Amino acid sequence: MGIIGWIVLGLLAGLIAKAVMPGDDPGGIIVTMLLGIVGALIGGFLANALLGRDVNEQFFDLATWVSAIVGALIVLAVYRVAAGGRYARR
Repeated sequence: MGIIGWIVLGLLAGLIAKAVMPGDDPGGIIVTMLLGIVGALIGGFLANALLGRDVNEQFFDLATWVSAIVGALIVLAVYRVAAGGRYARR
């Protein structure tokens, strides 16, 4: 699928993760979308490593989207826990 496809997918996965997990983010929507890119890459890696599923084949494959969104949710949750403590102290 290529790195450009994963970046586009990550941006969309970040938006979907923000919609699924609403709340006050320390970084705003731009940081959420960047976390979505990281989450999509991590989700694709985990799908390949743990499930043996090659998600690099097609952009519109359901497994590709699910792995990217789950990865984005994981990264967003970790970011909220890590940065949330510093954000709440202000």
